Amino acid sequence: MRIVTFASGSSGNCSLVSCGNVNILIDAGISMRRIVKGLAAFGLTPHDICGVLITHEHSDHISGLPMLVKHHGVKAFTVPELVCALEYIEPTLAPNIKCVELNKPFMLGDIEVKAFRTPHDSKYSVGYRLIGDTVFAYATDTGSVTHELVEGLMGAETVLIEANHDLQMLRYGPYPPYLKRRIMSPTGHLSNDDCKKLALLLANSGTKHIILGHLSKENNTPEKAYKAVVGALKGLDVRLSVAPATDFLEVYTGESLCWE
Repeated sequence: MRIVTFASGSSGNCSLVSCGNVNILIDAGISMRRIVKGLAAFGLTPHDICGVLITHEHSDHISGLPMLVKHHGVKAFTVPELVCALEYIEPTLAPNIKCVELNKPFMLGDIEVKAFRTPHDSKYSVGYRLIGDTVFAYATDTGSVTHELVEGLMGAETVLIEANHDLQMLRYGPYPPYLKRRIMSPTGHLSNDDCKKLALLLANSGTKHIILGHLSKENNTPEKAYKAVVGALKGLDVRLSVAPATDFLEVYTGESLCWE
């Protein structure tokens, strides 16, 4: 399985998961042009995409979706609550949005996908667990560590989880008080400290590669996020990476025979 983050942060989110001939996007929160360019860098076009998994309706996760649908007929998949939200935001999406059930596996090509609930202040928010030659789980925009979140991530060989902010940077930074309260709320975003605890829990459940994503440009740095989490993983056989806000991060996991 190949995992590539095209963008991960407050200004946009889009990731590619590939195994064999199956290619799936998670979110489309950057322009269609950037998505097409990103796919081309890995020898793909939008017509090679089996579907886009949508985590929630905020613009940094769906801004490129309408143009992908309009120009390339790409199909989007998400839970019923988000289907309604997306159709309200952009009615022309309706024919290309497919409804999936929470916690019920479905197939995209040879990859089994399951949506699980995540705590965020959107209409609804989910993460995804993908099973191909290995297991990859993805969950950002998570204000707290809930049972549903842990269950969705637990046991995956590779995970991408949120390390959104450094608490000190957020508290003493330029954001207005209401926005600071929102970010620190149980339905806001996960701090480096909370991410550290989640990472340790996952590492002890068998996760071998942890990717930190959705870092705030204003309230975090890759160095701070990495340092906060790597200390908790000392002595454990776990690889730690940080997904850039705008550049590629490419990760291979599982059976190498997936690529021929």
